[in-house]
Amino acid sequence: AYTRSFEVALENGVESIAFPAISTGVYGYPKQQAAKIAVKVMRAFSPKFKRIIAACNSRADAALYKKICDDGPAS
Repeated sequence: AYTRSFEVALENGVESIAFPAISTGVYGYPKQQAAKIAVKVMRAFSPKFKRIIAACNSRADAALYKKICDDGPAS
């Protein structure tokens, strides 16, 4: 879903994009895995955008995203 969203954004000349921290709550998907996927795709598309925002629902989610970003590129 992230990849297609980025592709559509590029097709429409979008320069800045934001994504909510999805799959990190009610459905029980592992938060760390969801965040790693999101950050990996965001990094892949970052050269093509002026700004990419991960909109986190809590301070804990924001800390998780920050840690993943600080850890460097995901494999």
